Amino acid sequence: MKYILATTILCTALATPAAAALSGYYDSAEKITTILASSTVADAVRQAPVGSISNTGTRKDGASEWQVRTQECDLLVYLIPVLPDGPGKTTYKLEVPGKCE
Repeated sequence: MKYILATTILCTALATPAAAALSGYYDSAEKITTILASSTVADAVRQAPVGSISNTGTRKDGASEWQVRTQECDLLVYLIPVLPDGPGKTTYKLEVPGKCE
């Protein structure tokens, strides 16, 4: 009886929405894809080829700061998490406060 109760508790715990969270790899891929798919970022770097994208910290309001590097410019962009209604993955709203001159 104790075995059945322990198994039931374990299965219930594994079925929570937290278990559906993406791994760090896939969450990072979601963030980088959001940046690369943005026409606003492409225009801000003047359509220059991207040399690198790196996470450079967190803004005071919790948005994660990313740097998009090209040969001539370093552009800072911010990703604001958009949590799903119920189970699902977190997506990101992109904020591009500047552009390459």
